[in-house]
Parts: sequence; structure tokens; C-alpha cells
Amino acid sequence: MEALTVHRIQFAFTVVFHYLFPQLTMGLALLIVAMKTLALRTGDEHYNHAARFWARIFAINFAIGVVTGIPMEFQFGTNWAGFSRYSGGIIGQTLAMEGVFSFFLESSFLGAFLFGEKRLGPRLHWLAAFLVFLGSWLSGFFIIATNAWMQHPVAYQSGPNGALALKSFWELLLNPWLGWQYLHNMIASVVTASVVMAALGAFYLLASRDQDYGRLFIRIGVTAGLIASALLIFPTGDEQGRNVAYYQPVTLAAMEGLFRSAAGAPLAIIGQPDVQAETLDNPILVPRALSFLTYRRWMAEVRGLDAFPRDTWPDNIPLLYYSYHIMVGLGTIFVAVLALAGFLLWRGRLYDTPLMLWVLMLLAPFPYIATTAGWMTAELGRQPWLVYGLLRTAEGSSVAVSSGNVIFTLLGFAGIYSVLAVLFLFLVYLEVERGPEPETQAGPQAQTAA
Repeated sequence: MEALTVHRIQFAFTVVFHYLFPQLTMGLALLIVAMKTLALRTGDEHYNHAARFWARIFAINFAIGVVTGIPMEFQFGTNWAGFSRYSGGIIGQTLAMEGVFSFFLESSFLGAFLFGEKRLGPRLHWLAAFLVFLGSWLSGFFIIATNAWMQHPVAYQSGPNGALALKSFWELLLNPWLGWQYLHNMIASVVTASVVMAALGAFYLLASRDQDYGRLFIRIGVTAGLIASALLIFPTGDEQGRNVAYYQPVTLAAMEGLFRSAAGAPLAIIGQPDVQAETLDNPILVPRALSFLTYRRWMAEVRGLDAFPRDTWPDNIPLLYYSYHIMVGLGTIFVAVLALAGFLLWRGRLYDTPLMLWVLMLLAPFPYIATTAGWMTAELGRQPWLVYGLLRTAEGSSVAVSSGNVIFTLLGFAGIYSVLAVLFLFLVYLEVERGPEPETQAGPQAQTAA
């Protein structure tokens, strides 16, 4: 196996594993602020206990996310030296700001939130929760700004040694690709957190324990999840798709399995792309829908892969196509399931409908799958470029690092991350078993018996 392929596999493995954790913390940060706000307004201590419970889950995710995120930074130098030399003057700005500003803001006030409630008082404790939320969402902003520049490079100029230099900091942060990608990503994290919260609430009700908190988790999770999953489709998903159509039209063609340009292009619901024959096998098509969704005109022409040189096509069109359709399909399922749960919640029947509680509980892994598929869509779609239109992936890897070295470290990462995964699940299990109610209030029957 050539070194470039192994470099790509290693980075893909580490980044996919790492992002399992930040997507939950970023979404939970918003929901914790919501619970603290409800606690202030109502004076109901259940909201405070629930916020502290989820903050402990947040802290476990945060710690594992930090540990798994550090190797990715080093890989820019070890595995992708060509990319670092070429674009370090640009992406170094946003990555440094993510570490200096948002990471320290989030970590500092997380400590204050977890351990300083008695000293801070209700309002300052709410402020600590809000600053944790602000730090986590600022962190997401700077990371997405880095990726958005790789997808649509702006604000750069070439230096004397061929490397890029930053021309305008504000132009970098106002990248037209950035806004919708950031909102789409962050709202996806809210869907993940909401579904996980509702799933745990469903588990508590099905297990006949912590009933009040189970109902609270379901109520917040279903409500927030339904709103967020709808926003994922429109406007954020729709507008990000139009960004792809405008700035990366060859990517759109590959995502949709559109091999031939067409006026009134159909939308493929199902199909299997055959790249050699340049056809989509066994398709189920919605006539003219792709033209309308992309350009708001039923007979608008959508360029297919035949309109672009073959060396600019994404490297793995079948995987890109399936990743995109898995993301869209799961997003649609989230809206349907959460809408039904929301209807039952409104009618006062959700808590007493075991089948729906089982559905909510078993839904928990699927936001992770959808988000992973979404990031695969973004990154596979950008290929064969590391910096779209400027630097090809083959030119960005470290030529001095052999495939054997990378395989050795990849096996090491796989072993370490397996241990971390077991540790994470064990720590979360302990928190779930402990439950949201403080131990001093968990045993009124024991006090009576005494």
C-alpha cells in the first residue's frame, strides 16, 4: 500500500474517532444553558440537578475529546508536511485562535461550573454555563473556519517561497462557505445531544427509575431535537447544498450520481453509481427536483460529471454518493421520529407508550452515524484537493514518512483509542447508574426506615 493512502487512512481514523466526542459536548453545552435558565426562572431544583448531571457527561466527553484531538494537530507536521508548509500561514491563524481563546474559555469555566456552584450562586453559575457554551461554539467556529478555507480558499496571497500568506483576516472569517457550514455543523451537534438526552430519558422510564428526570430528559430532548433536525434540512442543509453547487459543481454531480448534464435534472433517492459505465443503476428518481432544489427553477441545467475533466472528479465517487445519501436519509428519519414523539408528547401519551420509548432509546447511535457520513461527504467531495483548486492531496503528504511507519503508528492509535473507548463507556455507565439525583436526596425511604 502506498504511503499517501496510509496517510489518508490514518488521518481519517483519528479524526472520525475524535469527532464522536465534540459533537456531543457542543450540543450539550446549549442544552445545559437551557436547563440552567429554566432553573432560574422556575426555581425547580430538578433542572439544576439535571444540568449538573449532564455537565458530568460533558466533562467526560470533553476530556476524551482533548486526548484524541491532540494527535491530529501533530499529524499536520508528521504526515502532511507539504500541506503545512503551503498553507500554515493561513490555517495557523484559526487553529491558534481555537486553542488560545475558545479552548481555555471552555475548560476554565467548565471547572467553575462543576466545582463552584456554592461559591458562585445561581446567577454566576448560570453565567459559567453560558461561557462554557460560548467557548465550545467558538471552538467549533474556528475549526469550521479552517475547513471552510480548505473547501473554498479566500484571503490568501503567494509568498516568495510559494507558500501562502494571509491577506485579510476578516475576509478569512467572512468566507461565504463558512456561515452555512458552521450553522449546519453546530445544529447537527444539537441533534446528537438531544437524541442522546431523549434516549437516556427513555431508558430511565423503561427501567422504572428516576422517573421525573426521565420525563424531563425526554421533554427537552424531543423538543430541541425536533427543532434542530428541521433546521438541519432547511435552511442550513439546503443553503450548504447550494454552496456546493456554486463553488464545487463537480462535487454536487458526484454526490447526486449525475453523470450527464441535464436540464430539469432529477433527484436520485436510491441508486448505485457505476463509475466505469458512468451510469446510476436501479435509480428511484424524482423528476426535475434536483434542478429546483439547486437553482429554484424546474428546468434549470445542472452540470453532470461529463462537464468536468476526469482528473478533477472526486477520488471515490461511490463512497461519496453513499455517504451523502446516508446523511440525508438519516436526517429525514430524525424529523419523522421526533415529530411523532413530539405529537405524542403534546397529547400527553409519550411517557406511557413503550414502543415509542424503545424507538427513542435505540435512536441514540444514529446521529453519530449521520454526522460521520456528513463529514465524509464534505471531505470526500473536496478530493482530489487538500486546498480546493490550489493544492492536490498527493502534493500535501510527507514524502519522507514511509507507509510502514504510518501503519505502525496507526496500529498504535487503534490500540490506544480502543482503551479510551472502553474507559469512556465505563465512566458514562457509572454516571448513568448514579443518576441525576444527589445521593443526599436519593434515599428518603432509608431515612424513614432508620
